[in-house]
Amino acid sequence: MPHAPLQACAVALLASLPAAAFGLDGQRADVQDFIRQMQQQHGFSAAQLEPLFAQVESRPSILAAISRPAEKSRPWFEYRAIFLTDRRIERGRATAQQQADALGKAAAGGVPADVIVAITGVETFYGEVTGKHRVIDALATLAFDYPPRSEFFRRELEQFLLMSREETLDPLGPNGSYAGAMGIPQFMPSSFRQYAVDGDGDGRRDLWSSWSDVFASVANYLGRHGWRAGEPVMVTADVAGADLAGLRLDTIELTETVGSLRGRGVRFEVALPDTAPAALIELTGAAGPEYRVGFTNFYAITRYNRSRMYASAVNDLAQAITGAAPPAVPPAVPPTPPAFSSVSTAD
Repeated sequence: MPHAPLQACAVALLASLPAAAFGLDGQRADVQDFIRQMQQQHGFSAAQLEPLFAQVESRPSILAAISRPAEKSRPWFEYRAIFLTDRRIERGRATAQQQADALGKAAAGGVPADVIVAITGVETFYGEVTGKHRVIDALATLAFDYPPRSEFFRRELEQFLLMSREETLDPLGPNGSYAGAMGIPQFMPSSFRQYAVDGDGDGRRDLWSSWSDVFASVANYLGRHGWRAGEPVMVTADVAGADLAGLRLDTIELTETVGSLRGRGVRFEVALPDTAPAALIELTGAAGPEYRVGFTNFYAITRYNRSRMYASAVNDLAQAITGAAPPAVPPAVPPTPPAFSSVSTAD
């Protein structure tokens, strides 16, 4: 969520821009500086980049999407309901069945097939909603006309141009989200270059239409971020009578261990040693707080999206796709209150 001063800055900027998309001025000093950087650091030529940027559009709709004041965050029980629908579960099962060979190869490295499929289900409804904006328009708009995060998006624009050259893609071709995330798994350009995989061996990394590449890339991303084969993502917990004083219940960091949480009286079932990293997570249920304990694989999923609700939704959708019983919702029992509110509104 942008800070209020950044929102005010962006709203003021939007008021000064035309409502419709307009051509990016390639002669602007900041655009010319970027072109020179690409020439000096990466061997692009002005003859390549200046005609390209002449076709790029700055889109106020993208600025509006990223700058508008955040709506009130959904509580967990509403957020979960978005992703645990019958249609999304059945589509996940159908996708897993239809793409069984590609999925099996991707899962051979240790990341379970159900988690790989669930990531694509949460991100884009298995490729149904991958974004309508040209990636280069989105990145250029935010790189040059969104001061609060221009540095980040200039790096992503740089990575996108490098990616396009490496993959022999027309940089005007790919579509994605308003923030420049691409394909079925919604990789940003920097993640694409680091973690995308040619799963089908055709010499290309196609995250838009090759399920082999998509599944292999998601598995590679999680694997590179510490996924541990055979270990759980998270389990439900009973905190009745537990000492929760001083615990961060809104964190995604594994600041505790299985043993330290049990030592506080938190009850949960898991076949991991007492030394295993862990975090106690509080979620807002319809009947009151719900508690889970997340482990290393929970943390790996949060590297994809830094939200405990996101990781929990991926976990629950994965279990639903395989037909496993979803996590039980324990009775709401008020815990010993921590020193501050443990319910985050950031995710």
